[in-house]
Amino acid sequence: MIYERKLSEKIRKWIDKKAIIVVTGMRRVGKTTLFKILYDEIKSKNKVFLDIENPITQRLFQEKDYDNILINLKQRGITDKEKSYIFLDEIQAFPDIVKVIKYLFDHYNIQFFVTGSSSFYLKNLFPESLAGRKIIFELYPLDFEEFLAFKNTKKDFYPSFKQKDKHKNYISHEKTIKLFEEYLRFGGFPQVVLSDKIDEKKEWLEDIFKSYFEKEVRNLADFRDINILREFILLLMQRAGSKLNINNISEELGVTRKTLYSYLLFLEATYFVRLISPFSRNVGREVTGTKKVYICDSGLLNHFAKVSSGNILENAVFNIIKNFDEIKYYQRRTGTEIDFILKNKKIALEVKETGTLIDKKKLNILAKSLRLKENYIITKSFKKEKGFIDLVDL
Repeated sequence: MIYERKLSEKIRKWIDKKAIIVVTGMRRVGKTTLFKILYDEIKSKNKVFLDIENPITQRLFQEKDYDNILINLKQRGITDKEKSYIFLDEIQAFPDIVKVIKYLFDHYNIQFFVTGSSSFYLKNLFPESLAGRKIIFELYPLDFEEFLAFKNTKKDFYPSFKQKDKHKNYISHEKTIKLFEEYLRFGGFPQVVLSDKIDEKKEWLEDIFKSYFEKEVRNLADFRDINILREFILLLMQRAGSKLNINNISEELGVTRKTLYSYLLFLEATYFVRLISPFSRNVGREVTGTKKVYICDSGLLNHFAKVSSGNILENAVFNIIKNFDEIKYYQRRTGTEIDFILKNKKIALEVKETGTLIDKKKLNILAKSLRLKENYIITKSFKKEKGFIDLVDL
């Protein structure tokens, strides 16, 4: 069974253009599967799919004279008589290959498709000399629309919040809310989603975290004490959806604030956490304000941390909307807050397990004071009134 990812269509538009296509993201989000689907769609026979984590494959590219690499690739069925398509999976395993990619791309009619498991590494791996040659796509765990596709469940989704509000339907809600509860509990990593048994799902979540820690943290991070980093990760999970007090965490772990900021930089760049800044009309305040933290997947969060169902819900909503716009949050000194503000679209979103008309009235007043165009309550319980977005419609 082939399960389509939304990113596939965006990448297809770049096939046969003069560009190096790079897909990056966490391990186990489906980068290899996505590329194998695209590989099979390319009609040319002058193509090859190579796993760069295989040392034998690496030998193909270990030539002082890069032109000789074409001779090596002929053993894999590649000819320079016509355009070739070379797919390279997990290139972080062999950093020197980047120089090869640049040379062959510049001197031969080759289109490269490259995956790598970490933006932290790839942003340093690809030098500025590749500027204008590469286009980078980021792949994340499944959003709920993709989750339903993997569950072979059809449902209409609408692009704007106004349309989501207008077209909400109680019958649709009842059909899909149980699936959203599964999505909240176990998250959107494809292997977890496709597993039918709860024990298997839990085992996959354990394996995904272990893989991240072993492959990304141990191999890519240059930190003296990775055990402290592990404890920091677990503390961040406990604080999902909350503002980060680095001073408190520094005291709790017994490490400097500078060290914790370096950890945060790494965790963000390897897609494990995402930080959002406070909304303000003053850009300087947004930059310096205390940030809120979210975890890459609700399944990992639910499995490894004891947090409230409300925090898990907010974390899942963030992961669904994170690419809709630049996301901010808002909080007054009195404690009154808005969970998410889509800054450029000027939309306020408040997440509630059971939203009420009182919640909506408060949000209306606060959003109006901030001169935001639209505001909605995202709620797990179905509300027919205008201004409430059904969770399953995100």
